[in-house]
Amino acid sequence: MTDASLPPTGQALIWRDRANALIAEGLIDGRGLVEGQRVKAVAEETFECRSPIDGRLLTPVARGRQADIDLAVGSARRAFDDGRWAGQAPAARKRVLQRFAELIVQHKDELALLETLDMGKPIQHSLGVDVPAAARCIAWYAEAIDKVYDEIAPTGRNALALIQREPVGVVGAIVPWNYPMIMAAWKLGPALAAGNSVVLKPSEKSPLTALRLGELALKAGLPEGVLNVVPGFGMEAGEALALHLDVDALGFTGSTRVGRKMLEYAGRSNLKRVFNELGGKSAFVVFDDSDALERAAQTVAGSIFFNQGESCNAPSRLLVHERIADDFVGRVLAQTPNYQPADPLDPSTVMGALVDEAQLRTVLGYIEAGHKEGARCVAGGTQARAETGGFYVTPTVFDGVRNDMLIAKEEIFGPVLSVIRFKDEAEAVALANQSSYGLQASVWSSHIDRAHRVARALRAGTVHVNQYDEDDITVPFGGVKQSGNGRDKSLHALDKYTELKTTWIRID
Repeated sequence: MTDASLPPTGQALIWRDRANALIAEGLIDGRGLVEGQRVKAVAEETFECRSPIDGRLLTPVARGRQADIDLAVGSARRAFDDGRWAGQAPAARKRVLQRFAELIVQHKDELALLETLDMGKPIQHSLGVDVPAAARCIAWYAEAIDKVYDEIAPTGRNALALIQREPVGVVGAIVPWNYPMIMAAWKLGPALAAGNSVVLKPSEKSPLTALRLGELALKAGLPEGVLNVVPGFGMEAGEALALHLDVDALGFTGSTRVGRKMLEYAGRSNLKRVFNELGGKSAFVVFDDSDALERAAQTVAGSIFFNQGESCNAPSRLLVHERIADDFVGRVLAQTPNYQPADPLDPSTVMGALVDEAQLRTVLGYIEAGHKEGARCVAGGTQARAETGGFYVTPTVFDGVRNDMLIAKEEIFGPVLSVIRFKDEAEAVALANQSSYGLQASVWSSHIDRAHRVARALRAGTVHVNQYDEDDITVPFGGVKQSGNGRDKSLHALDKYTELKTTWIRID
């Protein structure tokens, strides 16, 4: 759609014109997807989907409730029980999912535009990060599924014990608003590859790409009923899905507060398997022996301000040795002009809009709390671009933060960095681990012994050493403590969506 040879201003005009046409001509479809058909909500209720870029109405979206979830789960159950997907050979499922990934790439401009309009992230990131990551995830699980072997137990000669992986059945997937495509792909890839049927409930804040992905999956050859998408609010559609007695497993990514409810819902219903990927307050630890301070400053700024700070793994706590703290904070502050909020439809923009007004108020509330508790705001801290009707916050840095301050304890989900100074290695580890979360962490040191020692001491699902933003579908993603109990990505994710069955055969 865009011409890479055009200057950024020319490309921006193309994206804006395409967005205007999409909205004006009513080409965005907010209906759900059940039994292979786009459908209105049973009660024909809708809610408004507005763009955080400028507040414009994008489309009314079907407001799914209990009745809609019942239809979707029923469709998924029938599809699973009759084996139209689960009964296919892994190589056959592989071909469909490969085609699904190809269609995601072929529709990259459309999907990227929907993602940016719906969620507010820069178009360059939607196009260059989110779409390729979603496609790679689906393709990777497609390639993996016919290479995962079952087992034979080492029994005596009078027996043969087969250990087989079988699809768990109907999977409920509830995904957040910050990476709608990627999070959906992280659930759909392993769940579908393993042969399950899925009911996907996207966030009401950003449902559009999930609905379009459902259509592309059908076009790729996924049988009707295997993937159903029901948009709606968490306390309506999400709760109904989590409580449903015919859902066998639930994959949830979202806040720790709601993650607790998911475990409660499992206990109140059929004890369905629940995998939570929850929040984070990740520590970025910089020691005075690092010889890569400039790269570290660029990395922490790029990571906390990427996606407007709306990332569960954002390194929102910067722990820096007191000997180099002033210099290092200065290096970070020098990066903030590179992340000023701008029009997300301009390909040169690197920080866009927060997802909605509620999130804007939440972030500004935390900034106010930082001021009240005595932290020093040394960059940003204000709303931006209010005249556009959108929801923007400047890149914000607080210095002089204590670990017991609200901005250091709670997940802000915005472009806010808290700087905490430490005296020695023991204090750094203690401060890093003094959190209810344990999703990710980063250690910067030029001494290999210290790097290994601290990495082992940190309680986090992933510890980065002398980097932060490197990642791949081949490694698991998840955390410890209140960051959750599940793992997305890698072959380990297949454990969430399969059951182990032992078949014991006596040999006479």
